[in-house]
Amino acid sequence: MSSISFRPFRSLGGRGTRQDAVVPAVPPAAPEAPTAPAGSLVDSAVYVDGDAIGSPTTLAETYQALRSADGAVAWIGLYRPDNHELASLAEEFGLHELALEDAILAHQRPKLERYDDTLFVVLRAARYLDDVEEVEFGEVHVFVGPDFVITVRHSEAPELSGVRRRLESNPDLLRLGPEAMLYAILDRIVDGYAPVVAGLENDIDEIETEVFSGDPQVSRRIYELTREVIDFQRAARPLATVVRNLMAGFAKYGTDEELQRYLRDVDDHLTLVIEQIDGFRHLLRDILTVNATLVAQQQNEEMKNLSEVSVEQNEEVKKISAWAAILFAPTLVGTVYGMNFDHIPELHWQLGYAFALVLMAVVSVSLFAVFRRRRWI
Repeated sequence: MSSISFRPFRSLGGRGTRQDAVVPAVPPAAPEAPTAPAGSLVDSAVYVDGDAIGSPTTLAETYQALRSADGAVAWIGLYRPDNHELASLAEEFGLHELALEDAILAHQRPKLERYDDTLFVVLRAARYLDDVEEVEFGEVHVFVGPDFVITVRHSEAPELSGVRRRLESNPDLLRLGPEAMLYAILDRIVDGYAPVVAGLENDIDEIETEVFSGDPQVSRRIYELTREVIDFQRAARPLATVVRNLMAGFAKYGTDEELQRYLRDVDDHLTLVIEQIDGFRHLLRDILTVNATLVAQQQNEEMKNLSEVSVEQNEEVKKISAWAAILFAPTLVGTVYGMNFDHIPELHWQLGYAFALVLMAVVSVSLFAVFRRRRWI
Protein backbone atom coordinates (compact mmCIF):
# COMPACT_ATOMS: atom_id res chain seq x y z
CA MET A 1 0.00 0.00 0.00
CA SER A 2 1.10 3.56 -0.55
CA SER A 3 1.94 5.79 2.36
CA ILE A 4 -0.65 8.34 3.45
CA SER A 5 -0.41 12.08 3.78
CA PHE A 6 -3.16 13.05 6.20
CA ARG A 7 -2.65 16.78 6.35
CA PRO A 8 -3.80 17.46 9.92
CA PHE A 9 -0.75 15.45 11.05
CA ARG A 10 1.90 15.39 8.40
CA SER A 11 1.66 18.75 6.71
CA LEU A 12 1.99 20.62 10.00
CA GLY A 13 5.44 19.41 10.90
CA GLY A 14 6.97 16.20 12.15
CA ARG A 15 7.88 15.20 15.66
CA GLY A 16 11.28 16.87 15.54
CA THR A 17 9.80 20.22 14.59
CA ARG A 18 7.20 20.10 17.35
CA GLN A 19 9.63 18.87 19.96
CA ASP A 20 12.10 21.68 19.25
CA ALA A 21 9.33 24.27 19.37
CA VAL A 22 7.68 23.10 22.56
CA VAL A 23 10.42 21.93 24.93
CA PRO A 24 14.12 21.17 24.64
CA ALA A 25 15.12 17.54 24.32
CA VAL A 26 15.26 15.80 27.70
CA PRO A 27 17.87 13.08 28.12
CA PRO A 28 16.09 9.82 28.84
CA ALA A 29 18.34 9.09 31.78
CA ALA A 30 17.62 12.37 33.56
CA PRO A 31 16.35 11.74 37.09
CA GLU A 32 13.39 14.08 36.68
CA ALA A 33 12.00 12.12 33.74
CA PRO A 34 8.55 10.92 34.91
CA THR A 35 7.59 7.30 34.89
CA ALA A 36 4.15 5.78 34.83
CA PRO A 37 2.62 4.80 38.14
CA ALA A 38 2.19 1.07 38.63
CA GLY A 39 -0.71 -0.20 36.61
CA SER A 40 -1.33 3.09 34.77
CA LEU A 41 0.62 2.37 31.58
CA VAL A 42 -1.20 -0.79 30.59
CA ASP A 43 -0.44 -0.99 26.88
CA SER A 44 2.59 0.45 25.12
CA ALA A 45 4.55 -0.24 21.94
CA VAL A 46 6.74 1.57 19.43
CA TYR A 47 6.62 0.76 15.71
CA VAL A 48 8.76 1.56 12.69
CA ASP A 49 7.32 0.91 9.26
CA GLY A 50 4.66 -1.40 10.70
CA ASP A 51 7.06 -3.50 12.78
CA ALA A 52 7.27 -3.38 16.58
CA ILE A 53 10.68 -2.35 17.90
CA GLY A 54 9.81 -2.51 21.58
CA SER A 55 7.16 -2.57 24.30
CA PRO A 56 8.24 0.04 26.89
CA THR A 57 7.01 -0.33 30.45
CA THR A 58 7.35 3.34 31.42
CA LEU A 59 6.73 6.65 29.75
CA ALA A 60 10.43 7.50 29.92
CA GLU A 61 11.28 4.34 27.99
CA THR A 62 8.59 5.18 25.44
CA TYR A 63 9.99 8.67 24.92
CA GLN A 64 13.49 7.26 24.50
CA ALA A 65 12.40 4.60 21.99
CA LEU A 66 10.45 7.17 20.01
CA ARG A 67 13.44 9.50 19.77
CA SER A 68 15.92 6.78 18.92
CA ALA A 69 14.36 5.67 15.61
CA ASP A 70 13.44 7.68 12.55
CA GLY A 71 9.81 7.32 11.51
CA ALA A 72 8.85 5.68 14.82
CA VAL A 73 5.22 5.73 15.98
CA ALA A 74 4.19 5.12 19.60
CA TRP A 75 1.05 3.50 20.97
CA ILE A 76 0.51 4.52 24.59
CA GLY A 77 -2.41 3.06 26.52
CA LEU A 78 -3.21 4.52 29.95
CA TYR A 79 -5.72 3.36 32.54
CA ARG A 80 -6.72 5.93 35.16
CA PRO A 81 -3.58 8.04 34.86
CA ASP A 82 -2.82 10.70 37.44
CA ASN A 83 -2.28 14.39 36.74
CA HIS A 84 1.52 14.05 36.95
CA GLU A 85 1.56 11.49 34.16
CA LEU A 86 -0.77 13.50 31.95
CA ALA A 87 1.39 16.56 32.50
CA SER A 88 4.39 14.54 31.33
CA LEU A 89 2.56 13.55 28.16
CA ALA A 90 1.47 17.13 27.56
CA GLU A 91 5.05 18.34 27.84
CA GLU A 92 6.45 15.60 25.62
CA PHE A 93 3.83 15.70 22.87
CA GLY A 94 2.51 19.26 23.12
CA LEU A 95 -1.04 18.25 24.11
CA HIS A 96 -3.51 21.10 24.52
CA GLU A 97 -4.65 21.92 28.05
CA LEU A 98 -8.35 21.86 27.11
CA ALA A 99 -8.05 18.35 25.73
CA LEU A 100 -6.17 17.28 28.86
CA GLU A 101 -8.91 18.75 31.02
CA ASP A 102 -11.52 16.69 29.15
CA ALA A 103 -9.40 13.57 29.55
CA ILE A 104 -9.08 14.17 33.30
CA LEU A 105 -12.73 15.00 33.99
CA ALA A 106 -14.17 12.42 31.55
CA HIS A 107 -17.97 12.13 31.14
CA GLN A 108 -17.82 13.70 27.69
CA ARG A 109 -19.99 13.15 24.65
CA PRO A 110 -18.29 11.58 21.62
CA LYS A 111 -16.54 14.33 19.69
CA LEU A 112 -13.60 15.15 17.44
CA GLU A 113 -11.46 18.24 18.00
CA ARG A 114 -8.22 19.41 16.44
CA TYR A 115 -5.49 21.20 18.36
CA ASP A 116 -2.67 22.20 16.00
CA ASP A 117 -1.26 18.91 14.68
CA THR A 118 -3.10 16.73 17.22
CA LEU A 119 -6.56 15.24 17.01
CA PHE A 120 -8.48 14.68 20.22
CA VAL A 121 -11.26 12.10 19.97
CA VAL A 122 -13.75 11.09 22.67
CA LEU A 123 -15.43 7.72 22.19
CA ARG A 124 -18.00 5.88 24.27
CA ALA A 125 -17.92 2.11 24.36
CA ALA A 126 -20.73 -0.18 25.49
CA ARG A 127 -20.93 -3.78 26.61
CA TYR A 128 -23.83 -5.98 27.63
CA LEU A 129 -23.64 -7.71 31.02
CA ASP A 130 -25.56 -10.97 30.69
CA ASP A 131 -25.63 -11.80 34.39
CA VAL A 132 -27.50 -8.62 35.37
CA GLU A 133 -29.04 -7.87 31.94
CA GLU A 134 -27.68 -4.33 31.90
CA VAL A 135 -25.62 -2.19 29.54
CA GLU A 136 -22.35 -0.79 30.88
CA PHE A 137 -20.84 2.24 29.21
CA GLY A 138 -17.18 3.19 29.11
CA GLU A 139 -15.26 6.14 27.78
CA VAL A 140 -11.93 6.41 26.00
CA HIS A 141 -10.05 9.57 25.06
CA VAL A 142 -7.67 9.32 22.11
CA PHE A 143 -4.89 11.75 21.25
CA VAL A 144 -3.62 11.25 17.71
CA GLY A 145 -0.50 13.03 16.51
CA PRO A 146 2.08 12.69 13.73
CA ASP A 147 3.92 9.92 15.55
CA PHE A 148 1.79 8.84 18.48
CA VAL A 149 -1.57 7.54 19.59
CA ILE A 150 -2.43 7.95 23.28
CA THR A 151 -5.53 6.33 24.78
CA VAL A 152 -6.84 7.32 28.21
CA ARG A 153 -9.45 5.21 29.98
CA HIS A 154 -11.12 5.61 33.37
CA SER A 155 -13.19 2.41 33.19
CA GLU A 156 -12.49 -1.20 32.31
CA ALA A 157 -14.38 -0.93 29.04
CA PRO A 158 -13.24 -0.70 26.36
CA GLU A 159 -10.23 -3.00 26.56
CA LEU A 160 -7.92 -2.02 23.68
CA SER A 161 -4.99 -4.44 23.86
CA GLY A 162 -6.74 -6.65 21.31
CA VAL A 163 -6.82 -3.72 18.89
CA ARG A 164 -3.05 -3.43 18.96
CA ARG A 165 -2.59 -7.18 18.49
CA ARG A 166 -4.90 -7.06 15.49
CA LEU A 167 -2.88 -4.23 14.00
CA GLU A 168 0.39 -6.10 14.58
CA SER A 169 -1.03 -9.05 12.65
CA ASN A 170 -1.57 -6.74 9.67
CA PRO A 171 1.72 -4.83 9.11
CA ASP A 172 0.41 -3.27 5.90
CA LEU A 173 -2.39 -1.60 7.86
CA LEU A 174 -0.12 -0.67 10.76
CA ARG A 175 2.35 0.86 8.31
CA LEU A 176 -0.25 3.52 7.56
CA GLY A 177 0.54 5.09 10.93
CA PRO A 178 -1.58 6.86 13.56
CA GLU A 179 -4.55 7.19 11.23
CA ALA A 180 -4.76 3.41 10.91
CA MET A 181 -4.51 3.07 14.69
CA LEU A 182 -7.40 5.50 15.12
CA TYR A 183 -9.44 3.56 12.58
CA ALA A 184 -8.76 0.31 14.45
CA ILE A 185 -9.95 1.85 17.73
CA LEU A 186 -13.11 3.15 16.09
CA ASP A 187 -13.74 -0.26 14.54
CA ARG A 188 -13.34 -1.92 17.93
CA ILE A 189 -15.81 0.47 19.55
CA VAL A 190 -18.44 0.02 16.84
CA ASP A 191 -18.01 -3.77 16.70
CA GLY A 192 -18.59 -3.81 20.46
CA TYR A 193 -22.05 -2.35 19.90
CA ALA A 194 -23.33 -5.50 18.16
CA PRO A 195 -23.58 -7.68 21.31
CA VAL A 196 -25.31 -4.79 23.08
CA VAL A 197 -27.90 -4.57 20.31
CA ALA A 198 -28.50 -8.33 20.59
CA GLY A 199 -28.84 -8.12 24.36
CA LEU A 200 -31.28 -5.22 24.23
CA GLU A 201 -33.33 -6.98 21.58
CA ASN A 202 -33.61 -10.05 23.81
CA ASP A 203 -34.61 -7.88 26.79
CA ILE A 204 -37.33 -6.19 24.75
CA ASP A 205 -38.69 -9.60 23.69
CA GLU A 206 -38.86 -10.62 27.34
CA ILE A 207 -40.64 -7.40 28.28
CA GLU A 208 -43.25 -7.93 25.56
CA THR A 209 -44.04 -11.30 27.12
CA GLU A 210 -44.17 -9.83 30.62
CA VAL A 211 -46.53 -7.06 29.54
CA PHE A 212 -49.22 -9.56 28.53
CA SER A 213 -48.57 -11.82 31.51
CA GLY A 214 -49.58 -9.09 33.96
CA ASP A 215 -46.20 -8.81 35.70
CA PRO A 216 -46.52 -5.86 38.14
CA GLN A 217 -42.80 -5.00 37.76
CA VAL A 218 -42.91 -4.59 33.99
CA SER A 219 -43.37 -0.80 34.09
CA ARG A 220 -40.16 -0.40 36.04
CA ARG A 221 -38.29 -2.64 33.62
CA ILE A 222 -39.60 -0.71 30.63
CA TYR A 223 -38.36 2.52 32.20
CA GLU A 224 -34.92 1.09 32.99
CA LEU A 225 -34.54 -0.37 29.51
CA THR A 226 -35.64 2.90 27.93
CA ARG A 227 -32.94 4.73 29.89
CA GLU A 228 -30.34 2.26 28.62
CA VAL A 229 -31.48 2.75 25.03
CA ILE A 230 -31.33 6.53 25.44
CA ASP A 231 -27.79 6.29 26.84
CA PHE A 232 -26.88 4.03 23.94
CA GLN A 233 -28.25 6.61 21.52
CA ARG A 234 -26.13 9.29 23.19
CA ALA A 235 -23.07 7.12 22.68
CA ALA A 236 -23.69 6.11 19.06
CA ARG A 237 -25.30 9.13 17.42
CA PRO A 238 -22.50 11.65 18.08
CA LEU A 239 -19.97 9.00 17.07
CA ALA A 240 -21.50 8.99 13.59
CA THR A 241 -20.58 12.67 13.29
CA VAL A 242 -17.04 11.89 14.43
CA VAL A 243 -16.64 9.13 11.84
CA ARG A 244 -18.05 11.22 9.01
CA ASN A 245 -15.82 14.17 9.85
CA LEU A 246 -12.85 11.81 9.73
CA MET A 247 -14.05 10.44 6.40
CA ALA A 248 -14.26 13.96 5.02
CA GLY A 249 -10.76 14.74 6.29
CA PHE A 250 -9.32 11.53 4.87
CA ALA A 251 -10.89 12.25 1.48
CA LYS A 252 -9.81 15.88 1.47
CA TYR A 253 -6.18 15.24 2.31
CA GLY A 254 -5.65 12.15 0.18
CA THR A 255 -5.48 9.49 2.86
CA ASP A 256 -4.81 5.95 1.63
CA GLU A 257 -7.81 4.66 -0.35
CA GLU A 258 -7.84 1.32 1.46
CA LEU A 259 -8.02 3.05 4.83
CA GLN A 260 -10.84 5.23 3.55
CA ARG A 261 -12.75 2.09 2.55
CA TYR A 262 -12.19 0.63 6.01
CA LEU A 263 -13.55 3.79 7.60
CA ARG A 264 -16.60 3.74 5.33
CA ASP A 265 -17.25 0.19 6.49
CA VAL A 266 -17.19 1.41 10.10
CA ASP A 267 -19.67 4.13 9.15
CA ASP A 268 -21.96 1.55 7.53
CA HIS A 269 -21.95 -0.62 10.64
CA LEU A 270 -22.53 2.37 12.88
CA THR A 271 -25.44 3.56 10.75
CA LEU A 272 -27.07 0.14 11.08
CA VAL A 273 -26.59 0.19 14.85
CA ILE A 274 -28.15 3.65 15.12
CA GLU A 275 -31.15 2.54 13.06
CA GLN A 276 -31.61 -0.47 15.35
CA ILE A 277 -31.34 1.70 18.46
CA ASP A 278 -33.93 4.12 17.06
CA GLY A 279 -36.18 1.14 16.36
CA PHE A 280 -35.77 -0.01 19.97
CA ARG A 281 -36.76 3.44 21.20
CA HIS A 282 -39.96 3.46 19.15
CA LEU A 283 -40.74 -0.14 20.10
CA LEU A 284 -40.33 0.60 23.81
CA ARG A 285 -42.59 3.62 23.45
CA ASP A 286 -45.25 1.38 21.88
CA ILE A 287 -44.78 -1.25 24.58
CA LEU A 288 -45.17 1.41 27.26
CA THR A 289 -48.39 2.60 25.62
CA VAL A 290 -49.74 -0.95 25.44
CA ASN A 291 -48.77 -1.55 29.06
CA ALA A 292 -50.51 1.65 30.15
CA THR A 293 -53.63 0.57 28.26
CA LEU A 294 -53.58 -2.88 29.85
CA VAL A 295 -53.05 -1.37 33.30
CA ALA A 296 -55.98 1.00 32.73
CA GLN A 297 -58.16 -1.90 31.60
CA GLN A 298 -57.17 -3.89 34.65
CA GLN A 299 -57.97 -0.96 36.91
CA ASN A 300 -61.33 -0.53 35.20
CA GLU A 301 -62.09 -4.21 35.73
CA GLU A 302 -61.15 -3.91 39.37
CA MET A 303 -63.34 -0.83 39.76
CA LYS A 304 -66.18 -2.65 38.03
CA ASN A 305 -65.80 -5.61 40.35
CA LEU A 306 -65.71 -3.31 43.36
CA SER A 307 -68.84 -1.57 42.12
CA GLU A 308 -70.63 -4.88 41.66
CA VAL A 309 -69.62 -5.96 45.13
CA SER A 310 -70.82 -2.62 46.49
CA VAL A 311 -74.17 -3.02 44.74
CA GLU A 312 -74.54 -6.54 46.12
CA GLN A 313 -73.70 -5.29 49.58
CA ASN A 314 -76.29 -2.52 49.26
CA GLU A 315 -78.91 -5.08 48.28
CA GLU A 316 -78.06 -7.20 51.29
CA VAL A 317 -78.23 -4.15 53.54
CA LYS A 318 -81.68 -3.35 52.13
CA LYS A 319 -82.92 -6.85 52.89
CA ILE A 320 -81.51 -6.80 56.37
CA SER A 321 -83.00 -3.37 57.03
CA ALA A 322 -86.41 -4.44 55.70
CA TRP A 323 -86.59 -7.57 57.84
CA ALA A 324 -85.37 -5.62 60.83
CA ALA A 325 -88.20 -3.12 60.36
CA ILE A 326 -90.75 -5.92 59.94
CA LEU A 327 -89.57 -7.67 63.08
CA PHE A 328 -89.45 -4.39 64.95
CA ALA A 329 -93.25 -3.87 64.59
CA PRO A 330 -94.38 -6.80 66.81
CA THR A 331 -91.54 -6.03 69.18
CA LEU A 332 -92.81 -2.47 69.55
CA VAL A 333 -96.42 -3.58 70.23
CA GLY A 334 -95.29 -6.17 72.73
CA THR A 335 -93.07 -3.64 74.45
CA VAL A 336 -95.90 -1.10 74.78
CA TYR A 337 -98.29 -3.59 76.33
CA GLY A 338 -95.59 -4.99 78.50
CA MET A 339 -95.12 -1.75 80.42
CA ASN A 340 -95.88 -2.03 84.14
CA PHE A 341 -98.66 0.58 84.45
CA ASP A 342 -102.11 -0.07 85.99
CA HIS A 343 -104.02 2.21 83.68
CA ILE A 344 -103.34 1.03 80.13
CA PRO A 345 -106.20 0.94 77.60
CA GLU A 346 -107.25 -2.53 76.67
CA LEU A 347 -105.16 -3.94 79.52
CA HIS A 348 -108.20 -5.61 81.10
CA TRP A 349 -110.09 -5.96 77.84
CA GLN A 350 -111.25 -9.48 77.10
CA LEU A 351 -110.09 -9.27 73.48
CA GLY A 352 -106.91 -7.30 74.26
CA TYR A 353 -104.53 -10.20 73.66
CA ALA A 354 -106.11 -11.07 70.34
CA PHE A 355 -106.13 -7.38 69.40
CA ALA A 356 -102.36 -7.13 70.10
CA LEU A 357 -101.62 -10.18 68.00
CA VAL A 358 -103.73 -8.92 65.12
CA LEU A 359 -102.08 -5.50 65.35
CA MET A 360 -98.62 -7.10 65.21
CA ALA A 361 -99.59 -9.16 62.19
CA VAL A 362 -101.21 -6.25 60.34
CA VAL A 363 -98.24 -3.94 60.83
CA SER A 364 -95.75 -6.67 59.85
CA VAL A 365 -97.70 -7.65 56.73
CA SER A 366 -98.10 -4.01 55.74
CA LEU A 367 -94.35 -3.39 56.05
CA PHE A 368 -93.63 -6.58 54.13
CA ALA A 369 -95.93 -5.43 51.32
CA VAL A 370 -94.27 -2.01 51.17
CA PHE A 371 -90.73 -3.43 51.05
CA ARG A 372 -91.79 -6.06 48.55
CA ARG A 373 -93.22 -3.40 46.25
CA ARG A 374 -89.91 -1.49 46.42
CA ARG A 375 -87.93 -4.69 45.76
CA TRP A 376 -86.06 -4.52 49.01
CA ILE A 377 -87.01 -8.14 49.73
